[in-house]
Amino acid sequence: MAAPTKGFLVRLVPTLLGRHTFQTHPRWQACNCGRVLNARHCSDDSSTSEASLGRKFVPRRAMMYVPGNDERKLKKIPSLDLDCVVMDCEDGVALNRKEEARSTILRMLDELEFGRTDIAVRVNAMTSGLAEEDMAVTLTAGRLPTTLMLPKVEDVRHIDWFAEQMSVNLNKREEAKAPNLVIFVESARGLLNLQGICERAFELSELGAPFHLDGIVFGSDDFCADIGATRTVDAQELLYARQKVITVAKAYRLQAIDLVHIDYKDLEGLQTQALKGAQMGFTGKQVIHPSQIPVVQEAFTPSEEKINWAKELIDGFNQHQSSGAGAFVFRGSMIDMPLVLQARNILQTVQNITEHREATGTQGERCTEPKTEDSQSEEVKPDDEKK
Repeated sequence: MAAPTKGFLVRLVPTLLGRHTFQTHPRWQACNCGRVLNARHCSDDSSTSEASLGRKFVPRRAMMYVPGNDERKLKKIPSLDLDCVVMDCEDGVALNRKEEARSTILRMLDELEFGRTDIAVRVNAMTSGLAEEDMAVTLTAGRLPTTLMLPKVEDVRHIDWFAEQMSVNLNKREEAKAPNLVIFVESARGLLNLQGICERAFELSELGAPFHLDGIVFGSDDFCADIGATRTVDAQELLYARQKVITVAKAYRLQAIDLVHIDYKDLEGLQTQALKGAQMGFTGKQVIHPSQIPVVQEAFTPSEEKINWAKELIDGFNQHQSSGAGAFVFRGSMIDMPLVLQARNILQTVQNITEHREATGTQGERCTEPKTEDSQSEEVKPDDEKK
């Protein structure tokens, strides 16, 4: 797949401006200022929300892959209490089944009712020569996916290419809602270029490109292969890369999705890894089997204990602020603004999840029973995927 030429932006901008002028673009309206700005520049408040831009928060605590050519597994999606499902055209599908995956995904998008689940389609990498057809077919669906996922993003040319494909394919659909974009970091080059990649995605979106960058996924196995590292249980070899992904994602108010726990039967190990990921700052985790869903979604949901701690701390902070006091003692510890911000983040996470459930008409988490040997025969096996 040829990369976009240097004149791409010159050609793209008039096309985009034909669809969205600066004055009518949501980010322009949200900032209410005389130049194009994006969400991260609109306010000094780190709690700037998607709602302030007219966009709804989409939780992706658990993000599960399903091969796009497996209709039986795809039809099971509505029965799962799952934040995000990824109908896969990439690593989960053999080369000789790519066309079947595209056509099956297209039918499932129009036939299935997914409830609260975020419906994502992962296309092949730009450099594969397959992604253009993936997007051309997927974007003809009567009901578009809410999220598109672009793997193996290594530099800004990949984002330029994606914007061009989105513009070409959605240009005839004036009423189509711009989907979210989630990108994958799977190489040393992609990690080093991640900040510039995010900048370019926001720039193009501000100009009217029909997508919204919403998250970053860390592809651990491909990253290990790229740098020559050996994958270990505690993932110490990936600590720097994971922290870099989190840092960049949070700088741009994006979701950060952590690595896969390959041993799908090891739910205890999964829980430990998921909790550590949440403590690091990840907002969700990739999963490959239905039995992993409730474990992961619980790990990335603040516990009642944490919620109560946050509420009481914020109440105490407000009381001391009204009296003119600064730092104060709470439960035996000195509290200052960093801890207050942590408490606010906890309550904001709970609010986002609650509002999403109310908007989609769903209630609390449903427990998923461990799978029997019969049901495990329908899993997405680790050998089928390389994240």
